[in-house]
This record gives sequence, C-alpha cells and structure tokens, in this order.
Amino acid sequence: MENSEKSLRIRLSFFVSLRYTVGTDLFSEYGMDFTISASQDGMLLRTYLFSVLHLSRRIVTQLKQTAFGITLNQAPVTVRAIVHTGDRLSLALSDTAEDENPQILPVDLPIEILYEDDWLYAVCKPAGMPTHPTHGHYCDTLANALTYRNLCTGTPFCFRAVNRLDRNTSGIVLVAKHKLCACLMAKKMQAGEMEKQYLAVVVGVPLQSEGIIDLPIRRAKESIILREVSDLADADPAKTRYRVLYVAPDNSYSILAVRPLTGRTHQIRVHFAAIGHPLMGDSLYGTASPLISRHALHATSLRFTHPQNNSPVEVLAPPPPDLCEIWKGAWIWNAQYHNL
Repeated sequence: MENSEKSLRIRLSFFVSLRYTVGTDLFSEYGMDFTISASQDGMLLRTYLFSVLHLSRRIVTQLKQTAFGITLNQAPVTVRAIVHTGDRLSLALSDTAEDENPQILPVDLPIEILYEDDWLYAVCKPAGMPTHPTHGHYCDTLANALTYRNLCTGTPFCFRAVNRLDRNTSGIVLVAKHKLCACLMAKKMQAGEMEKQYLAVVVGVPLQSEGIIDLPIRRAKESIILREVSDLADADPAKTRYRVLYVAPDNSYSILAVRPLTGRTHQIRVHFAAIGHPLMGDSLYGTASPLISRHALHATSLRFTHPQNNSPVEVLAPPPPDLCEIWKGAWIWNAQYHNL
C-alpha cells in the first residue's frame, strides 16, 4: 500500500502542471518561464539571474546542475549566454517529488489558512503546534499539516517557512510554495522589509505607555534554549517597540501591541522579562499563570510586499480564545492597533 501511494505521488508530481503568474510569465510544466524585456536586451544571463530575479547563488548552482535546469527558447544554455528582447527563459524552480522531504509525514491536522495564492500560504498556527518537526514532535507540526494538504491535491510540496514562531506562540506563519518565493522572501526578511506585530499580555504595567526596549541578547551560558540580556561582546543588538493598549483595573496585567525591530530568538519574551514585566504564563522567563496555560503571545499582523509584483500585503489574525479569556470582554481587539 505504501509503495503504491508513493508511486501515485510520483506520477502526479510529473503530470501536474503548476501555473503561476509572474508579470506576464507563467510556470510551465517543467519550471518557471520568463520573457526578456527590451530593457534587459543584451544582458548576460548570469546578471539577469542575480540582479533581475535576485536568485541566490545556491539556487543558481542547483539550476546549473539540473538537466534542462536553464533553457533559453527551449534550448539548454549556460549562465554565460546573452539574452535578447522576447527570449523565453525557463528555469526548473517548481517543486518535484525529489524536492519533498521524506522525514515530514503528511498528517491530517486542523489549520486555518488566512491567505493563499500561487506563491504563498499565510497560516494561523495554533499554540502548542511546532512549526517544524523536532525531537518528540514528528507528527503534530505545521509542516505535517501542509504536507498532507498538498498530498490531497497531488501537488509536490517542500515545506519552506519564511518566518517561525515558538511552539507555544500562536499566530501568523508565512510559507513559501516554491524556491523562487523562498529566496525572495528570505532577502526581504534580511533587509527588514517584513513588518511583524504581536499582541502580548504582560504581568503588571510598564512604566512607560509606549517605547522601545533596546537591550542586547545572547544565549545564556550552558543553555541551548535560554536567552538573556547582556552587555558582553557576544550579545546581539535587539530592539522591541511596544504600546500599552489596555490595563486591567487592578493593574495585574497589561495588553500590549508589540513590534520586534530585530529578530532574536525569544526576543519579546526576554525583553519584557528584563524590564520586570514578563509575559503572562511564561514559565521560562517568568512564572506560570492560572489564567493561561502558555505564554500570552500571538502574532496578529504581518505586512510585506509580494515577491511576485511588490504589491503590499497585510495578513491579520485576531487573538485566539485562550487569550480572550484573560480579559473576558473587558477589551475588544481591533485591526487599528496594527499601526505601531
């Protein structure tokens, strides 16, 4: 039964033709097609790949090593070729069965798709679900869920998360559907062109109603998990912007809009613990809470320009029930809070 299912998936991956709009260009049956414009006439193909398509050296190397990985007007070429107006360039960038990770098992898990097109998924990851398989979590991850979803449609799929969330942080995770998207989104991340915003519930009330926490972070000595604020040379710069949205009548907790300006591991959790207001329920950097069984952090907003055409995209994820249960209707979330 397992062999027949694998055979079916291989046959489907060969015959299914994925078609994605890229300006006026489309995915062909064997890859992505691009038409050379007048402004690119006479350009070295290597320059086109790196400067126009912004491909990474790793992807270009893979294309060069793949049979028919790079063709110009249906003929194989090297990156030393010269392109001309109207030329049709084909790149083997769409996933095949060989790209799939056999270690990620397809598992039917409930997930909420917030946004989807031919390039991306934006998924609302529930708290308790890891993004990738890890030790002790081989069949309960977001990767398992999306692999199953694509198996059901016969679409070859390699899980490529653009951003990641801790297992007990809920909210938006962006997943690239193909190599080009993953490459372009990674560049946007590195350039700081992706704006992420969170909703956090912290213990007590910060002294300032809004501000920026600017404290370097490093991995704690003799720990592979714990991070700490430090002024030593091995600490990385870290900045977190926040604004208080609501304060409990007894000052026992505050609801905050939070925007990390850098991307350090556990950054939000470490920063608020460092100023004396750890996230509610954060047993790693604070204390457990009877009001919520995990740290109270939810990725509510993700803004970026689409890798296909640089059009603006905003994805929103309202807070889940376990967070709403903390304030029990005393405060109402609104998308207007995402202008931090």
